[in-house]
Amino acid sequence: MPASSDLFIVMATLGIMIFGIVMVLSASMGQALTHQSYLLITAFKEVLFAVVGYFGMTFAAHNFRLKWLSENSFRKLILVVGGLLLVCLVFPAVNGAHGWIRIPGVNITIQPAEFAKTMSFLIVASFLGDRNFRRDAKCWDLIKRPFMFIGAYCFIILFLQHDFGSMLVVLLIACVCILIPRQKALSGFQKGMRILFWGVVILALFLFATKPGGAILTAALDSTHMAAYQKNRFLSAIDPFADQYNSSYQLINGLISFASGGLFGRGIGGSVRKYMSFPAANTDYILAVTVEETGYFGFLFLMTLYFIIIFRLLSYAQKIRSEKARIVLTGTAMYFVIHIFFNVGGVTGMIPLTGIPLLMMSAGGSSTLNAMIAIGISQAVIGEYRNGRIQ
Repeated sequence: MPASSDLFIVMATLGIMIFGIVMVLSASMGQALTHQSYLLITAFKEVLFAVVGYFGMTFAAHNFRLKWLSENSFRKLILVVGGLLLVCLVFPAVNGAHGWIRIPGVNITIQPAEFAKTMSFLIVASFLGDRNFRRDAKCWDLIKRPFMFIGAYCFIILFLQHDFGSMLVVLLIACVCILIPRQKALSGFQKGMRILFWGVVILALFLFATKPGGAILTAALDSTHMAAYQKNRFLSAIDPFADQYNSSYQLINGLISFASGGLFGRGIGGSVRKYMSFPAANTDYILAVTVEETGYFGFLFLMTLYFIIIFRLLSYAQKIRSEKARIVLTGTAMYFVIHIFFNVGGVTGMIPLTGIPLLMMSAGGSSTLNAMIAIGISQAVIGEYRNGRIQ
């Protein structure tokens, strides 16, 4: 990593990555009972993506420059990522979603939607950051190009790939980043987005935290044409114990794992629940296994590492004047915040499970690779600030 990188972010990132590899291997032991080579294959893939991710992070930290966002090569990259999202449709669906590209000859897949998450804040930075628009420019003149590209990503991910969780992350990151530019023509749009955000928060609290809200949501779900598994995720969030032996089985096992971990846990490898029909132990529910084995101390340690990354990114975003830089740093921080919120909320039953991974902890190479590249890009921005190239 460059000397101008933030050492706290580097150490926290490596800490999560190493902790994640250990916990994924531990959580995979249950599935390894019926597939003897599963643990070895999982270990190979996790280490491979961690190493590639580290080199990707280092490469981005050394080579990324904010001025590149204004060049034609970046515009081409936007189209390349969009093309990769469409290529996924050629491959068979996994759990109903066409979100993966299978690499021939090896048991490795790539999920382009993960890279669309980083592209979402880079697109906003490119088209709205540090731009001198005409005085008579209207709001639509400013947002039409980022709206077109990010809207296309969201359309492909939601309606063609059928991946609601990834689409939601892309959209939320973009919405937060659009609040940063200080363009007069954007002020009304930004105000409307803030009002909409708080309206959605209040509505969600009413629907999931009150009995009348739960009754209304249940009635609304009964009248919709959503897939059964999607309805069950909402119903499980409303009442995890309503169908404890079917749709809520994994959620309840996760809650039991949290409860049985205690302060210091059962020890690495000591989880019981990962052997009991817990197929998502190393992906969606990696946190449940982590808490069962390392206790709330381990949970606090992990959240502290995430907090260091998020806090340092946002602290630099407050210092730097460049809108492009602030969007990149804030976008990376929000990428982590959103993933933590939806993963922790989903496995604890506070909100419906979305399948959003816990970055650099859940099994899955694409999310780890993209998260580390995003951190590398942010480190490059921090380096430009420390070296005096931007203010």
